[in-house]
Amino acid sequence: MRENLTRWFYQAMGFQNGLARTLRIESISKATKLNKTEPKEESKPADQMDISTDVKYTSWLKVHPSALSSFEEMMDAAKGKWVVVFLDYDGTLSPIVNDPERAFMSDMMRSAVGDVAKLYPTAIISGRSRQKVYGFVKLDDVFYAGSHGMDIMGPAIQASCYDGKYQSKALDQKGNELTVFQPAQDFLPSIEKMLNELEETTSEINGALVEDNRFCISVHYRHVLQEDLGLLEKKVQTLVAKYPGFHLTRGKKVIEIRPSIKWNKGDALVYLLETLGFTNSSDVLPIYIGDDKTDEDAFKVLKCRGQGYPIIVSSNPRDTLASYSLRDPSEVLSFLIRLARWGEVSAV
Repeated sequence: MRENLTRWFYQAMGFQNGLARTLRIESISKATKLNKTEPKEESKPADQMDISTDVKYTSWLKVHPSALSSFEEMMDAAKGKWVVVFLDYDGTLSPIVNDPERAFMSDMMRSAVGDVAKLYPTAIISGRSRQKVYGFVKLDDVFYAGSHGMDIMGPAIQASCYDGKYQSKALDQKGNELTVFQPAQDFLPSIEKMLNELEETTSEINGALVEDNRFCISVHYRHVLQEDLGLLEKKVQTLVAKYPGFHLTRGKKVIEIRPSIKWNKGDALVYLLETLGFTNSSDVLPIYIGDDKTDEDAFKVLKCRGQGYPIIVSSNPRDTLASYSLRDPSEVLSFLIRLARWGEVSAV
């Protein structure tokens, strides 16, 4: 019965049948290390730092065990449940790079995500604009949520408990009907004004990059000199003070300007689960993989629901609500390949 339901669901969504077997795992280069402010204290020898870091990471892994070494245990609990997969993009499906416009995912990663999406409903939730993420991923069997979930292209079913004003019908690249949900539509005129002002006011600061992410604005400072960071931050704060409907958040070497509405990646996850028909289902098992602070909102939702697996991507110990961990995008790739193979075997 479940197999028939699964086949019907994917035929209705226009998904392709079958799963491409991937027998070779290609390594992905680890994320480029971020620029760090020089410590005030004199640095320890490299071997001492490595030992200290390894000890802390090993201790951290006891609380947030590897999703690879725990895979069988995790999937035992998934038997008989509907698996739904949520993925961040930067730092999860692609390495963190110096130029945000070149955050390309590998062909192996694209293949793995595509294989997973043929078996389970899969969504990518990113701080990037939805169109930009689609341009990187280039998969039609995936749902996309850009601008930290403020721009969602999801299942055709409209969610009854959300304002219909912000929901509209659209067609994907294959002509399948989907629903676009944009709860921050009213902020677009102000965002356009801020973009123009920011580009002008930050043009004198070398290395500053303003990125239009549709419903939020990202100001990247990865290439800004340390002595110019204070000036850049002041300029951004001064601008945002003129627009009371917005606030600042921070990511990896980036300041983000976002509309002050109660909406984040966790809300996007809930919205997508509802439109997929899993609002109050006890048979759903969501898996969310992400590396950013903004992904903690989604981790919190899964913790509160008492369902699924929040998985943090990090090679360093850090505070997180995630239950499991993966070191870097190469381990994400390995996990997705195993998840696809598990799903194929389970469907037989």
